[in-house]
Amino acid sequence: MLTVCPFLAALFFGVLPSRAPAVDYPHDDVPGVVINYSPAASGTYIGCPAIAILPDGQYVATHTFFGPKAALRTTLVFGSTDGGTTWSKRSEIDGQFWSTLFVHRGALYIMGVEEKWSSVVIRRSDDGGRTWTEPADAASGRLLDDGRYHSSTVPVVVHNGRLWRAMEGENAWPEQGPGTPHPYCAFVMSAPVGADLLRADSWTRSNYQKFDLARVGKKPGERSGGWREGNIVIAPGGQVINFLRIDDAGVDRADLLPVSADGRQIRIDDEHWGLIDFPGGRTKFTIYFDPVSRRYWSLVNKQSDPDAERNVLALVSSADLKQWKVNTIVLRHRDRRHHAWQYVDWRFDGDDIVAVSRTGWDDSHNFHDANYLTFHRIERFRELTMDDAAPWLPESAR
Repeated sequence: MLTVCPFLAALFFGVLPSRAPAVDYPHDDVPGVVINYSPAASGTYIGCPAIAILPDGQYVATHTFFGPKAALRTTLVFGSTDGGTTWSKRSEIDGQFWSTLFVHRGALYIMGVEEKWSSVVIRRSDDGGRTWTEPADAASGRLLDDGRYHSSTVPVVVHNGRLWRAMEGENAWPEQGPGTPHPYCAFVMSAPVGADLLRADSWTRSNYQKFDLARVGKKPGERSGGWREGNIVIAPGGQVINFLRIDDAGVDRADLLPVSADGRQIRIDDEHWGLIDFPGGRTKFTIYFDPVSRRYWSLVNKQSDPDAERNVLALVSSADLKQWKVNTIVLRHRDRRHHAWQYVDWRFDGDDIVAVSRTGWDDSHNFHDANYLTFHRIERFRELTMDDAAPWLPESAR
């Protein structure tokens, strides 16, 4: 049973409506701070939320658009100078999609693909996301131009003098063979920390690891959503791991693939890593290591006990990447058809977690086709238990 009153839970988890939203919107009960709103009738839905904290403490958040009327190549950039209370639009990038934000040596970067299933590109901003470099060629941010690539908001991690980032690609390379029933394979990109990150020759690309259908109980030729949106994490002992979502109905697991120290080899190793039970493993998540608690943390869509879609957001943690604990429930709504917090990207900010969510609310087309980008602060996250779990939000009239 919940032991905290609804108002206090709402206040504690930062789920009260914003007093000063960045845009006008029709709902006064949207949890968190509204950064942007796109009505379902527009045919453009909010996707791929990302957040970064600049060296001076400013927040930058981005999102893309998807849906029947979306161009599938546009990223909007927003900034906050008051700890996420208010937001303003800073720029709009044409030719940036499925991307992550990260700060390196004082500069802000955005890295992903140019448009849906396309080249890998990276841009740099030296003014907090207001202006960006243009990836015109291999010397200015066009990193991979030889295939159809997939990504999302995933961690960029510094380890042993290199930056690391997971990617996925379509099985369009000769080594995969014709007729492969699953379109995604996993690989890793890395670069020396002192390199010019806009140069393609600064980056090392690993081999492409094909998804193995039999490992997740699929028959030959049977389709699977397979691997998506891998997270680079550094395991206890220093092993680089690509921690991958498995996009299969009925599967609440993740897959851990080790990466060689030079970044050239990724492989399946079921003896030491491999498949694990992971709450929320069917939907996109972001994992970061906290040096204070010595634990790995994530915000996930818990989809069982009770059954849910993306209408339950849980805070989970692990000491070893293999055994995961549900620490608390951050947000949950009784209606799972039109309400969701999904693809949540986040960062540590002292004793708090700050996060942005692709949020479906009330007049969303459905839970998946989100109409809001929202900001949330989880205060004193290391102290939270299930006694602090947020109450069920009631169904709303539509």
